[in-house]
Amino acid sequence: MMEQYELVEKISKGTCNVFYKARDRKTSEIVFVKIIRPKENKKGLSRSFVREPALLKSLKHKNIIRLHARVANKEQCYLVYEYLDMNLGKYMDSYPEFSKDPRLVKTFLYQILCAIDFCHVLGVLHRDLKPANLLIDRINNVVKIAGFSLAREFSIPCMPLTRDVGTLWYKAPEILLGSDLYFAPVDVWSIGCIFAEMVNMKPLFRGESEIDQLMRICKLMGIPNEETWPGVTYFTRFDKTITSWTTEVMSFPFSPY
Repeated sequence: MMEQYELVEKISKGTCNVFYKARDRKTSEIVFVKIIRPKENKKGLSRSFVREPALLKSLKHKNIIRLHARVANKEQCYLVYEYLDMNLGKYMDSYPEFSKDPRLVKTFLYQILCAIDFCHVLGVLHRDLKPANLLIDRINNVVKIAGFSLAREFSIPCMPLTRDVGTLWYKAPEILLGSDLYFAPVDVWSIGCIFAEMVNMKPLFRGESEIDQLMRICKLMGIPNEETWPGVTYFTRFDKTITSWTTEVMSFPFSPY
């Protein structure tokens, strides 16, 4: 089936994935192809190859990327999506005046919130919201959420989930603090970070490690306690060390502006 698509240009490459701009030979439509190569010493289909298409099949929304097809052979898997040529990060780089257009910032934020609300109502966490996973239709000013390889279904009450998700600068503090019982608020936190980035034209928390990220968050938000965040002291990483940060955090050089 992949013979139907002509690979036109390599866009980027990850540890196990390669991304291409491609053309549908039958319709001449430009599409986006993600090639997933199995990790060494692992057999069978990639979890993301199975899970991501299954989730996207139910997530039919104007602000969520459409999946056209999935194909697998012995060596690698292919996921074919609709094509948009720019993500939010690149859009902001190419349009320095973006933050001075509050109507456009609000339009983008509203679309992101609508799409994530739709996901959450259907019991799906994205878990990796960041500018690189928000694709932009520049002609119509439409945002489409992509990057569902870490997405996962959830239910209430919460079941333990992996902490190995998300991108550091947009990762929710409960995950950084070691919680494996999390749900919709982790996506909302990421959206808040993205909103601040759209306004300030730079990431809000640019940590170099998980500890550094936590310190930057605490510098701005304050060190959490049972009064401000009930239950926080039960998180795995909330121990005596975090309470010893008080002096260090208050002198930590950080400004969100």
